[in-house]
Formats: sequence, C-alpha cells, structure tokens
Amino acid sequence: MTLLLDTTIPRTLDVLLARFAQRPATRVEAWLFEDEAARREAEAVLAGSGTEARLYSAYKPLLHHFLETVAPVRPRRVTVRTPAGDFARFRLEAYPLAALLPDTALSFVPGELPLAYEVDVDGQVQHVFVPHRAGAQGGSCGWLRVWEGEALVEDGPLETEFEQAYQAVMAAVGAHAWPAAAPYFGTLQIEVETGGIERRLPWQDECLSTREALHEEFYFAILAGFQQRAGKPDGDRTLQPGQIVPLLRAGSGDTRVRVSVLPLAPAAPASVPVPAEAAPGGLAAAIAPLTPAQADAAMAALGGEPFLHASTQGRPVRGAYFAGAGPALVVTGGQHANETSGVVGALRAAQALKQRGAHFAVVASENPDGAALHQRLRQDHARHMLHAARYTALGDDLEARQAPPYGEKGARLEAIARTSARLHLSLHGYPAHEWTRPLNGYVPHGFSQWTIPKGFFLILRYHAGLDGTAFLDTLAARLAADPELAAFNAAQLAVWDAHAGELPFAARHGIPCMLMEDHRSTVPFTLVTEFPDQTVYGAAFRLAHTTHMRTVLHAAELLQEGWLG
Repeated sequence: MTLLLDTTIPRTLDVLLARFAQRPATRVEAWLFEDEAARREAEAVLAGSGTEARLYSAYKPLLHHFLETVAPVRPRRVTVRTPAGDFARFRLEAYPLAALLPDTALSFVPGELPLAYEVDVDGQVQHVFVPHRAGAQGGSCGWLRVWEGEALVEDGPLETEFEQAYQAVMAAVGAHAWPAAAPYFGTLQIEVETGGIERRLPWQDECLSTREALHEEFYFAILAGFQQRAGKPDGDRTLQPGQIVPLLRAGSGDTRVRVSVLPLAPAAPASVPVPAEAAPGGLAAAIAPLTPAQADAAMAALGGEPFLHASTQGRPVRGAYFAGAGPALVVTGGQHANETSGVVGALRAAQALKQRGAHFAVVASENPDGAALHQRLRQDHARHMLHAARYTALGDDLEARQAPPYGEKGARLEAIARTSARLHLSLHGYPAHEWTRPLNGYVPHGFSQWTIPKGFFLILRYHAGLDGTAFLDTLAARLAADPELAAFNAAQLAVWDAHAGELPFAARHGIPCMLMEDHRSTVPFTLVTEFPDQTVYGAAFRLAHTTHMRTVLHAAELLQEGWLG
C-alpha cells in the first residue's frame, strides 16, 4: 500500500463557533454544507454568546429555503426568478420543488439579480442568496457575512470542509508520480469521514446527500484526470486506470481524509454455484438487488448450454445458450453494476423465453467485480448512486473494449457468436434521484441528460441502412399498456418538464424513445432499456425489473413477427 494523504480538516461550523465565542459580532450569516438540525443548534449557541446568527444550506439553497421556511404553508402561486446567468442550471438546482408543491402554480423565469433567486410566494417577494464561485466550473461554495453594528465588514466565499476535502484529495492524486502508462494502480481508495446533509424527501426516491455528492465528485473528477493524463478524449470509456473507490462515511466533528494506492485485488476463488434463493417467493418478488452469489447461482440454474468467462478479479461471468426456434436474440444485464434491476429482469426474461422455446442467449450479470464493489458500498449507503461501481475492476466500460483480452466482455461476444442474433437487449438503469456535482458546474459533465429522472425510456441503436422506427413505436405502445408504468412515467415526466424543460428526445406513448445510428454495436440492432433504479427498493425495484422483463418479452414477440426485417 502507498499512502498519498492522511489529514484532518477542521469542521467549519466549529471554527465559526470558536471565532464568535471569542469575539461576538452583531450579526452573522453563513452558508454551510450542514444539515438543518446542526445549523439551528449552532444559531442557538451563537445567540447565547451575543451574536445574532442565521445559518443556511450552501447546497441547493432555494430548495432548503422552501423546506425550512415555506414548507408549513401551501402557497397557491410561486414565481421563481433565477439568478442572472445560467437559467437552465439554476432552474434545475431547485429540483424537485415542483413535486413538493403539487397543488401550487409554480413557474420559473430568468432573473437579473446576481447570485440570488427572487421568489414571489402569493405576492410576498423574498430573496434567496446562492453562494457560488465565479469561473468556468461555477461551483457551489460556503459563504460568510459579518456585521459590526450596521456595517457589513465581511462578505465573501468561505472555504468549508466539504470543499477542502475535495481539493486535498485532488491535489494529492495530481501530485503523485504515477506510472507512464495504464493501468496506473490496482485500487485508488479515497476514505472520507465527514458530516453534512443526508435527508430523504417526500417524492419517490429523492434525497439530499452531500456525502453522495462528494462520492460523485471524487470518482468522475479523478477518472477525467487520468483520461487527460493518458491523452484520451473527454468522456472516453476505454481507459483502464484501475479501480477508483471513494468510501464516504458519516462522521461528526472534524473531517478525516485518507488516500491510498492498493495493488490489484487478488483473484476471487473459483466459484462453485450453490442454490441461493434470489428473493423470498422467487425472482418475481425481488425487492432489492441480488448479491453477486445469488445472481451467479441463478444463472447456473437456468440450464441450456452454459458458457463461462472470467472477470479481472477472477469472478465467473456466466452465460447460457438456448437453441430454440425462430430468430435469435441476446439479453444482457449488469454491464454497469450499480444498475441492478436489469440483472433480475434478464433472469426473469430468460426463464420465460426458455419456457416459450425461444432461440436466445443470456448473460444476466456482465460485471461481477463491479457488482461486488456495489454490494460493499451499499453497506454504508444503500440509497446512493455509487457510480464507482459502474465500471469494471480495470476502470473501463466493458462494452468499449475493442481488442483482446476481452475479459468480462467475452461472455457477451460468445452469446452473440452462438446466436448470430440481429437484436441485443442490454438492460440498464440510471439514477432514481437527482445526480449532482456541486463543486464542478452542478450538472454532471457529460451526463446532462441523466441528471434527474424522466421515467423508463428506450434507446434503439442500429447500423446504417436499417430502420427500427416502427419496431420501437410498437414496443413502446405495448409497454405503455401497463397502467403502473404509465402512471410512473407521467409523474416523472411532469416534474422533468418543470425543472428541465423539453425532453432531449421524443416520447412515444408516454415512453421517451431515442433512435440513433451507431456502428459500435456488434449486432444490427441494440435496444437499451433505462429504468431509474439507482438505488430503489420495494415496489419500485419490482416495477423496474418487471418492466425490463416485459420489454424483452415484447421485443422477442416483435422480432418473431418480423418487425425488424
């Protein structure tokens, strides 16, 4: 192990309490990455020492304003004028306000005030300050205002532990002498124990989490840094830097930060599938992600002609081929291992296709190393997106591998070779609540279309000269016949419309659908399903994997009927 950083960062709130205990001010306003309870307790302490204080959230300040100030009242009409500048970004930052005010006429219009929302609540105008650093990234930040008597003596950014932890990690990673070529490490582990905000919201899977935001910042910023180091284009998915693992844990008091480089994790022992019930009552009743062992055992139990490949860390990647009747298809799940509902959907679809005597191959869990990391990270944060588990243990997207050794991708390639399929169904998920990067532009760079949920949707990729429009339209119509899915999509699309505006691609029968010519795919047609499943449980998880399964079965029927030629 190589230690790159081991440091402690004082809690900003405690620093302020100590400062104003020694020398009280007339009035203080501060914006911090702290939850409401901690801020209210500190206000009381400051008041006891003679300082009038009001402490606000630096993260999503307008939403917190409504949660903490307006929530007890149900306004009839709210007009929000966004801060001058980036209207789309600041309207999005208010998400999911529209869902929390279902009976309120809510509208957003571009405003002119710098760093402040102007909010008209039933005729009462309020200003909500937005702490924000200038510059290309436009990052959220802490802020401090201090009055002595009537004079404002301090007014500017306040560097909080939230920001300092991020900067310390990035500086340590940037300063290290890495190898000249990838892979640069086995595991790059970032351990942070810190306080912050962790609050569930009364709208579907929405939550506010500064620790989740730090996970996202660390993972994607570090990955981008190594892409740049390797001379890869922005957003490249082929680089194999190693596995980046941010471990965020809840703490109190000062923030502890530790960054270390570990060797490649040893190969897991050869797995012998053992019977493991995936869920009480079977797969159809699953209300939580399967463990890697459960998914492996379920694949082994399918039957058919099995085939086996190995992951980077030595885990089995199992496939099964069924030489049935009719045109063939391939079904895969778990390419991105934090997208968990597709694994169950693929297994359920395979069971049904087997009973129908279909011609197909299935690889239900393509990325078992990522799945193992996801299972580990869920122990601390069951409701976080955990994008560090998205890619393989080498740090790449297995789909992007274009030359041997193929490793995990070998199972997919064998499934396609065995079937000669024209259609590949790749079952995916995406965040079930808002995905933010508050220190780097707020909207996740390269993933702007995925930042808030827009219901279940479909992407059909096809080779030049082909046309899948009628297939996709008919498939969407059949899926929309499910009233539960239709209601789910309608609710999410309404909130998307309020906070993000027009969909990036058109909806067909209430299901957003994208058609794109793409030669990366090995087969003529690739249908990607996208259900917001990071990370949902209970009935929402059941709806997710049921929808994946229904998509596969309807697509198989349409393929049999000749809709794809």
